[in-house]
Order: sequence, then structure tokens, then C-alpha cells
Amino acid sequence: MEPVNFVKKEIGQENNYLCHDCGEEIITDREELENGVYLAYDNGGEKVNVFKCNECFAKNKALTNFNPCEVYSRVVGYIRPVQQWHKGKKQEFKERKEYECDC
Repeated sequence: MEPVNFVKKEIGQENNYLCHDCGEEIITDREELENGVYLAYDNGGEKVNVFKCNECFAKNKALTNFNPCEVYSRVVGYIRPVQQWHKGKKQEFKERKEYECDC
């Protein structure tokens, strides 16, 4: 995959491009990217658009961690994706602590 150093921007569009790996802001000069590259990947028919700063792109040209991990847990005997839970159950899941045995 060849990187692209320009992106077409609509009039009045804000520059909210961030590096996928480190979160550094990608600076644009009109349509040119000054400190990064734009990458487009195909994920089973779904197009994934990613920006990487030049430093991260030099370290690793591949895209990693772009698919969110689906976490399952048990609630009242049913195993369900945590993403489908309501707000209260999601907060309860975040506050859970793993059991540690002093054996």
C-alpha cells in the first residue's frame, strides 16, 4: 500500500486529523499533509481511513489495532457482548475486579 500525502478537504472542514498510533495532530497546508500520511485499507469490504505521522509511519508502515475487540461476559447465565449492554451494566463491568487467590 502506497501512502498518500494529500487529502481532499471540503470548504470549511476542520482539521481533526490525528495519528492512529500516537495521537499527534497531523498538520495540513490546504490539501497537503505536512507531517504525516493518509492510508486507506479494505477490511472485508469496509473502507478504513487512517492517518499516521511521519515518525510512526517510519517505525511501522502496517496498520494495527484498527478492529475494535468485542468483549463478551456473562450476565444472569447468558453470554452477551458488553457493547450491547445498557449504560449501568457497562459501568458495573468497568468496576469489576479480578479474583486473586492467596493459595
